[in-house]
Amino acid sequence: MDGFTSTDQVNVLGEPLQTCCTSPMTGYYRTGCCEVGGDDVGVHAVCAVMTDDFLQFSKSAGNDLSTPMPQYGFPGLVAGDQWCLCAPRWQEAFEAGHAPKVKLSSTHIAAAEFCDMDALRAHAIDL
Repeated sequence: MDGFTSTDQVNVLGEPLQTCCTSPMTGYYRTGCCEVGGDDVGVHAVCAVMTDDFLQFSKSAGNDLSTPMPQYGFPGLVAGDQWCLCAPRWQEAFEAGHAPKVKLSSTHIAAAEFCDMDALRAHAIDL
């Protein structure tokens, strides 16, 4: 589901933050948006489109996003799913050559503190 959220948070384009994905429901707060708040120490700000390459990289780096964890309501991700990634993890994947594409309209402005903006733009699906 695309569209504007009811949040007043802003994306990296300086516009209202848009929904990243509601199926599976993403976001630190599970609102479908990559909203950032003080209790989100991982800064889940980057709306990324999963790839097999990135999922394998993330698993090898200690963050298995592909295995379902029903006890947490987590279905496990597959290539093509959109998900709010931790901004430092996206930058780490970029530097290692495994960064997934991103949806800038749904990527929170806080990502700019951790991610190279030129790299984000180069990986954008919505520019």
